[in-house]
Formats: sequence, C-alpha cells, structure tokens
Amino acid sequence: MVKIMKMRIKKGDIVQVLSGNDKGASGRVLEVYPAKSKILVEGVNIRKKHMKPNPKNQQGGIVSKEMPIHYSNVLIIDADKNPTRIGIRFEEKDGKQSPVRYAKTNDKNL
Repeated sequence: MVKIMKMRIKKGDIVQVLSGNDKGASGRVLEVYPAKSKILVEGVNIRKKHMKPNPKNQQGGIVSKEMPIHYSNVLIIDADKNPTRIGIRFEEKDGKQSPVRYAKTNDKNL
C-alpha cells in the first residue's frame, strides 16, 4: 500500500531550489506528484531525452526536458521574495473554518 503525502506546495507556486545541481535557482511549479513526493519546476533539472518521432514531435532526436525533483529540496518564495517554510492555520470564512497556508517568516497568507 502506497501512502500519499499531503504536500503543502501547490501548482503555480514560486519555489527556490535548496540542493542539487540547480541550487539557488527558482521557478514556477508546473506539476505536483503527491504519490511520488515530487514536483516539476519550470526551468529546473533540465535533462536531455532521446525521443522517437511521434505525432507531437515529428522529427524526433534529442530534446531538453524538465524532470521532477523531490519536494523536500525546495522552499516556497513569500511576498518579500524570501524562501520560507509553510504553515497551515484555520480562519473563519462564512461561518466555517477553512485552512489557509501562510509563510512562517513574515506570517502573511500565501
């Protein structure tokens, strides 16, 4: 049985890479894979992939492609352009408690 992690990083967030070949690089999250605990970040972890010709890629050949990285290797960028950890708190909205993500560095909502 595979346990799926509840990840606090969402599609569209701006993140900074903490370790690996692209350390210090930042980019937008394109995809989130909770079952694998990985994320796909725009412009990070680019690898060469040999592709056969197909309807999408008529010519085939060597294609540069972004590959997923582990979510623990990134931190989200807050409103002040600083890398931060994410917390969750519950706020009252329309008489119901709803979870809201916030930056631990400046305590602002994301």
